[in-house]
Amino acid sequence: MRRSLFLALLTPTPAFAEEPPIIVTGSLERPQAVRTEGQAALTPSGRLEDLLVTVPGLQQFRRSDSRSSNPTAQGITLRALGGNASSRTTVLLDGVPMADPFFGSVPLSALTPDRLGRVTVWNGGGAGAFSEGAVAGTIELVSEDPREAPRLAGAALVDDRGDSEVAGTVSAKLSGGGVSLGGRWDRGPGFWTTPASQRVPASVRAAYESWSASLRAAAPLAPDVELQLRGLVYDDHRTLRFAGADSSSSGQDASVRLLASGRWKVDALAWVQARNFSNVVISSTSFRKTLDQYGTPATGTGAKLELRPPVGGGHDLKLGLSWRRGVGETQEAAYSAVTGLVTARRLAGGAQSALGISLHDEWTQGPLTLSGGLRADRWSQSGGFFRETSAAGIVTTDNRFADRSGWQASWRTRAALKLGDDATLFAAAYTGLRLPTLNELYRPFTVFPVTTRANAALANERLKGFEAGMTWQPAEGVSLGLTAFDNKVEGAIANVTIGTNLRERRNVDAVHARGIEASARAQLGTLSLRGALALTDAEVQASGISATLNGKRPAQTAKVSASSSAIWQPADGWTLSLLLRHTGAQFEDDLQVDSLAAATTLGATVELPLAKGFSLVLRGENLTGTEIITRNQAGSIDLGAPRTVWAGVRVKLR
Repeated sequence: MRRSLFLALLTPTPAFAEEPPIIVTGSLERPQAVRTEGQAALTPSGRLEDLLVTVPGLQQFRRSDSRSSNPTAQGITLRALGGNASSRTTVLLDGVPMADPFFGSVPLSALTPDRLGRVTVWNGGGAGAFSEGAVAGTIELVSEDPREAPRLAGAALVDDRGDSEVAGTVSAKLSGGGVSLGGRWDRGPGFWTTPASQRVPASVRAAYESWSASLRAAAPLAPDVELQLRGLVYDDHRTLRFAGADSSSSGQDASVRLLASGRWKVDALAWVQARNFSNVVISSTSFRKTLDQYGTPATGTGAKLELRPPVGGGHDLKLGLSWRRGVGETQEAAYSAVTGLVTARRLAGGAQSALGISLHDEWTQGPLTLSGGLRADRWSQSGGFFRETSAAGIVTTDNRFADRSGWQASWRTRAALKLGDDATLFAAAYTGLRLPTLNELYRPFTVFPVTTRANAALANERLKGFEAGMTWQPAEGVSLGLTAFDNKVEGAIANVTIGTNLRERRNVDAVHARGIEASARAQLGTLSLRGALALTDAEVQASGISATLNGKRPAQTAKVSASSSAIWQPADGWTLSLLLRHTGAQFEDDLQVDSLAAATTLGATVELPLAKGFSLVLRGENLTGTEIITRNQAGSIDLGAPRTVWAGVRVKLR
């Protein structure tokens, strides 16, 4: 049996995720899961971003992928509820939050599709574990079960620029359990992100080199009790636009999990992670170093406990307790763009934590399912500081910010009604919250020539939303989904322009998004078709000093996004797939001065058998050669991936 990837689309939106070894089956409280043979192998770029583009309305802060973007800009959001680069969608890997404890960005290059067994996506707020950051939704990534994985799986590819990709996983079954060890290495000269007309002698391609390694083990302790261990290490280096504009990110994760599936179901999890980031900023006029952010060490720790007692009577009751804490600081030196000498040294950072208590019940009576959840969070921010010294070591600024804490409640309720075996109507209402990241609170930054100030007084973002829709299976193998939603993030944090080339992180009154999400899929023999569409009307509601933003669309958000894919498997080992993606026009900035044109791209993959367990792989990215504008700062342009063709070999031995 080939490895399967379960990609759950955004139809009925659940409040809680069930973790492995439970398989998503499409109950009324959860979206239907779609089983797609070899889905992970069919991404044109081989990256997680391509795997998720079939989700209506899902976006990164910028259109750049994880080869050519600044790692701190890799925030993920849904439903145009953005405003800056922080993630408003919680990303979990085997139950562990993956966002950087300092920046809130997601290490996409370390989350490789070939090591995943299931991906499930929920829209809207929730009341479950670690939902205090999920004001836009939750993405749950589940590693492939080592007991179901091939003994050996791997691939080696090279593209027409000389970029290369090598990945492999070794798995073994051990006394009812199993273990998998995987690794991946990507490197290459990259592509030009600078348009030809804007290149100067200092301009360079977006060179990159990254590697990651993972370990996952599962061992039965009793017939209905299992212990799981997971480890991840990664390192990523990129060069952006100019020679010397180098960034790096690294991380080490470890987690242990206990699952019990008896009458009392238990999910207990503990984890620790370390992160670091560095970045060099090069002046676009003198091409000298202006900032060396030489270290941003951060540590995250957390735990959760979820109990599901056997209450009976059609009820599925969940009691939860979760806690997490993040500590980090940035260490940087500013340089003169004229002399190249150090002008200042800065340190900034702090700590934050959240303790959550949750209760959720799902009650099913015949065709009707009612569910409700309540969560209370005790949040805190402490030890915040910003310190700056001159080149001579004289302290020029030494700010110590007051500790803050409080309680905040969130809830979710939902009703679903089955109309026979083919259709389901559903409606949901919910609230949620997101804490400002340490980066937003304490660290100013510059993307030349624009400086953005931090703001230690930022309040929590608060979500209020509702939605309604239906799913319909008009014929065997055909499924349609439609959701209408109204979501408002009050106190949304945005980078607000307050002067010429000067912005500050501020809470605006709200970001209000209304829209429609539609999805369709059909299995027609050996042909699998899928489509997704998101139409979103989002606007900033602002007053006072931010009133100039009132009625404007949030930066970096599109009104229209759509994708469609076709996968044809005419014979065993033969696969041909196409992926068409459209992103509507966006604005670069909050004042809607600089625009990013709409972009439509076509990707393709072909896999042909060579010998038992071996196949030829061909991949094509952006085959239409569309110019993808990822940044437009007063006419200074960055571009996304051009037409790229890959070729290589894949091996899978069971």
